Amino acid sequence: MTDYTGFYLLTILIVVIVLIVLSRALYQIAPYQQGVVTFLGSFANKRILKPGFNAVNPLAVVIKIDLRTQVLEVPRQEVITKDNSPTNVDAIIYIKVVDAPKSIFEVQDYHVATVALAQTTLRSIIGDMELDEILYNRERINTRLRDILDEATDRWGVRVEAVEIKEVDPVGPVKAAMEEQTSAERQRRAAVLRADGEKRSAILVAEGQKRSRILQAEGVRQSKILEAEGGRMATILEAQGESQRLRILALGAATLDAKSLTVLSLDTVARVGDGQSTKILFPFEFSRLVEGAAEYLGTSRTVPDRNLNTMGDLEKAVGTIDDVLGPIPKQQELLSEIKSIEDEIKAESEESTAMVAPGARARDTEPVLPPADELVVPIPPRTPPSAPGAAAFSSLPPPPAPAAGPPAVDPKKARPTTSP
Repeated sequence: MTDYTGFYLLTILIVVIVLIVLSRALYQIAPYQQGVVTFLGSFANKRILKPGFNAVNPLAVVIKIDLRTQVLEVPRQEVITKDNSPTNVDAIIYIKVVDAPKSIFEVQDYHVATVALAQTTLRSIIGDMELDEILYNRERINTRLRDILDEATDRWGVRVEAVEIKEVDPVGPVKAAMEEQTSAERQRRAAVLRADGEKRSAILVAEGQKRSRILQAEGVRQSKILEAEGGRMATILEAQGESQRLRILALGAATLDAKSLTVLSLDTVARVGDGQSTKILFPFEFSRLVEGAAEYLGTSRTVPDRNLNTMGDLEKAVGTIDDVLGPIPKQQELLSEIKSIEDEIKAESEESTAMVAPGARARDTEPVLPPADELVVPIPPRTPPSAPGAAAFSSLPPPPAPAAGPPAVDPKKARPTTSP
């Protein structure tokens, strides 16, 4: 019984030894790992295990290295900037092992070494920069820190892929001063914007007043032009009416004889006597007027007989009516002249408005003239006056077409000689 017990114990011992040897001889490497094999403290054969099951010497030691990108956090630390502003800064580092043997044999712990190097380097970089540069140039700090760390960790077989500043937090008093500075800067910008707005508003108001005055002056000029043209047209029409009136009076007075003139003279004297004046001056000898009136009344000498002047005698003596008074323009001629005046006014208005406000506003300042029909005052038809000789006037033919020019008439020869 004793012999069998020893045999069993020996068998169990052998099995345990075999299992230990197998566990030391077989290693499983993950896909993201590499195994560095050392035999009796030596890396002479430089054997590196690939992912999968690998058989090694049971006396060898296998160190597994993770080849994935690893994230290391740089602890928060207080840094004094170049302008003596205490600031709390922390960061995150992304590293990756690219040479497994170096990460084991060149550094004791590449994680601790990389974090410690990042702390000192970050302190040095932040100390050479002012607080405003740190706040506005984080990308520059990240790039510089990554380059420095990558150059230092290259000897360890570690590559620094990225460095990111996590937070830049100034201390309490510095933060309060920054808030006051920001508030003051915003107030300054608001004051500048407010002043600029008032300046632009004043410029626009002045420009508007300037253009308003120019437009008002232009309107006054246009109104004066229109008033002048209207006065001119009124004068023309008044002259035409006066010409018609004089023509009618001339035709009516052509057949008056001495008796009629005496009656009219006495009537004029009566109207003059109705005035408020105490002195009256007559431009003729008043006794001759009274003597002539007495003769025509039959209380004096015999009145000599004389023939009345006819229209033919008057035309032979002084010429035709159109020759003496000149041609009167017809309504169509007046319309043509008014049209030409309107065109001149419109051209002047377009030129002035183009000088004041070029572009689309030129149309707004053009004066709108009334139609030509409204400016033309219709000439009343010729009506015979209620005076002696009206029958002779009504039987006259219409005036002939205007001649090339009125003949020169001597006033002494044209005036008929009549004796009172």
